[in-house]
Amino acid sequence: MRFWPFRGRPAAAPPPTNDLLATEELLRKNVEDLLVVRERQIRGGVIVFRGELLLSPSRAVDALLERFRVFGYTPFVHADGDGVVVQAWPLAEVVERPRVAVNVVLFVLTGASTLVAGTMFSGSPTFDAFRSASGPAWLLSGVPFACTLLAILGVHEFGHYFTARARGAAVSLPYFIPAPPMIFMAGTLGAIIRMRSAVRDRNALFDIAAAGPLAGLAVALPAALLGLAWSTLVPAPPGPHLVFGESILTRVLVWVRFGALPDGMVVSTHPIADAAWFGFLVTALNLLPAGQLDGGRIGYALLPRHHATLGRVTVAALVTLGAVVAALQYVARPELTSLIPGVNWFVLAALIRFALGYGHGSLLDPLEPLTRGRRVVGIACLVLLVLMLPPVLIRAD
Repeated sequence: MRFWPFRGRPAAAPPPTNDLLATEELLRKNVEDLLVVRERQIRGGVIVFRGELLLSPSRAVDALLERFRVFGYTPFVHADGDGVVVQAWPLAEVVERPRVAVNVVLFVLTGASTLVAGTMFSGSPTFDAFRSASGPAWLLSGVPFACTLLAILGVHEFGHYFTARARGAAVSLPYFIPAPPMIFMAGTLGAIIRMRSAVRDRNALFDIAAAGPLAGLAVALPAALLGLAWSTLVPAPPGPHLVFGESILTRVLVWVRFGALPDGMVVSTHPIADAAWFGFLVTALNLLPAGQLDGGRIGYALLPRHHATLGRVTVAALVTLGAVVAALQYVARPELTSLIPGVNWFVLAALIRFALGYGHGSLLDPLEPLTRGRRVVGIACLVLLVLMLPPVLIRAD
């Protein structure tokens, strides 16, 4: 199996005739030993067979994939009362010559933007020395932050990529997204990959979705421990100052490293710890069980009939969280209401509701049940979401 798709695979052969009735007859002959056909239909360009399977859905999909590919069709199997529906869609395997140059350029731009962002995070004596350098050398002060964050994002996306390839799904290389450091402190909006084919079943969907956050966390957690080991306790600055919000996980990690903080002291974090904080945040946001987010796909694999409900509950929870944070901030520090506390959760809820939506991608075989081990991992992913998501992203002390 090729894991680095520099060249597209050959396209499937087109149907031997444009006559859908003739094509339907050819497909029926390739189905009738697997399915007791009770009804046949043609809906637009989609050919539909209803009946009862003579073998397991998984084995039927294996056979139908090979048989339908010859005619340029892809099978989708769905439950239909006591039987099943086999839909033949005129979809040959997606053939797209990857434009690796686009991926490389975006990665370079993201490297540059995170490097600039990293210059705003101090705490590494070795690299802080470059801040006084003239010319481009001052950018080296951003290396600890940028390299750590890119490693977390890169491992996250390649976790998706290699798992998708191993599960037989066509997928693009990661597209990193640079962002102006003056607006987005991390200098990036993360990275994405494009699915270019339908996923086989719920188990494959789960593996692809969960691989990214778990792989990224495998880098973010050691980075946080290393960054905190190189962090120090310093007297709190006089007057109000802004600090990153704490999640349950970061609070525990700080306690393990420093214990209970003395009064008037705060942690001066190393840039690697700051990058790990962003890594935890990105992982947590991806695990929200809504739409096409990683958590949304995990939620669909766990509870396919309630996927849309999970998305709506997530949006409602984000709106509630934003309102509670805003109210608490107003009561505790009314002089700082210009920070518009909680607005980030309102914006995220709106993005999920109006941009991502509550839908999910197509599965060739949604009937195959999710294994018990994957259910346990799925629940663990939801627990990780609670542990890693800080109720307040930036707070005033």
